[in-house]
This record gives sequence, structure tokens and C-alpha cells, in this order.
Amino acid sequence: MPRFYLDSPLAAGQTPDLPDNVVRHLNVLRLKPGADITLFNGNGKAYPARLTTLEKRRAAAEILGEDERSSESPLDITLVQSVSSGERMDFTLQKSVELGVNTIQPVISERCVVKLAGERADKRIARWQEIVISACEQSGRNTVPQVLPLLPFQTALQQMPSEKTKLLMSLNRAQTLNRITPAPEGLIFMVGPEGGWTEQEEQQAFAAGFQSVTLGKRVLRTETAALAAIAAMQTLWGDFTA
Repeated sequence: MPRFYLDSPLAAGQTPDLPDNVVRHLNVLRLKPGADITLFNGNGKAYPARLTTLEKRRAAAEILGEDERSSESPLDITLVQSVSSGERMDFTLQKSVELGVNTIQPVISERCVVKLAGERADKRIARWQEIVISACEQSGRNTVPQVLPLLPFQTALQQMPSEKTKLLMSLNRAQTLNRITPAPEGLIFMVGPEGGWTEQEEQQAFAAGFQSVTLGKRVLRTETAALAAIAAMQTLWGDFTA
């Protein structure tokens, strides 16, 4: 059943007008009035609905009920991703959301190919949040992970909560994931850009309480490293343990 995000309060009995982007999507899908859809607004619930109106520029749906079933992982993962170039970053965010990441903190590190600041950074964050919402629509998540404001690497380190397990993807002083026991509060996982971390950045991360982890002896691309590690974490401690 098609799922759509609305940035507004939702409740059974309402018949909200749907935003323009949803109207366009409904028309692309060639749905008709009377079709069943699902709405969500990020509060953890889904709202079964039925289209009452679908025109070229307007659509409305009657909300039929409320579904509180959760599709969230029991493992709370914050992905700290050094900004990668082009479609790599978009792909990493999209797939990490599908795999269950709860929060995304983009950072600018020394070897980042992409340099963002000011209005350009704000626009990129907004674009990444749209990608996250789209991934939630596709994957059945009713809680929308937040893409936090872009930070310099050192600033991000200073803001990391101490109660969570902090992991850094690196071959330096690395151990395998199955040697880690994550804190009940969850974990923070940090992945470098295409050129990797500098030695100074790794030392700063270790001083901030990060442990180095690896997935093997091979050097992985940044988008491969993040997604393979998240899948491994879900296997060891999260979704896939049930």
C-alpha cells in the first residue's frame, strides 16, 4: 500500500488535503478516488486512509484509523558520516535509514571532497532530510530519523553524549564488532570520507572515547563501510537477533 509523509497532526476522522508532492506522486501512480493509502507524520504511528479526491492539482484522503505497531529497531544507532561526494552521500543516508539508523550527524572532516557552509549547507541538509523521509515511506518506518545540522569534525566530537558506545570505522587499533558490547543507551558510529580519516582525527576520536572497529582486512568505500557495519550491528544486537 502506498505510504506518504505529511508534516501535520493526523487523527482518525480527519480528511486532510494532501501536499503538492504527494498529489504528484498519486497521479504518477494513477490511483483513483477510493484507493487505500497510508499516511504518517513521524510520531511513530501510521494512519490508514482512503482517497476521497484526486485531481491534477489537489487530493484529499479520509483517515480511517490509527496503527501503533512499530517497525523500529531495538538498537539506537547514530550515524556520524563525514560528507562524501555526489550520490554517495544520498545513497548512504537512504540505505542507512532503511537499515534502522535513528539519527544522522553529517560532519566536515579534513579530507572531505565536498565543502559546505552557510546557505549551501542548509539546502543540502534539507535535501538529505527529504531523502530520509522518502526512505521511511519506502521502508515502512513511521518514525523519521533527523538529519542534524552540519558540524566540523572537532565540534561534533565535543558534542557526543558520553553514555553511548562510540565506534570509529578504521584499520588503526581496530577490533571486530563482535568484541563490542553496546551500551543500553545505544551507540554512535562514525565513518570517514572517501579519503579516510587523518591520523590526527583518529587520535582526537580516541581521546573522545571512540573505539576503532573494522569489518575485515579490506579497505571499504565510505558508502560500503557505513551500510555493511550497520547491517552487522543489526545482526549482532538489533533487528536480526529476534
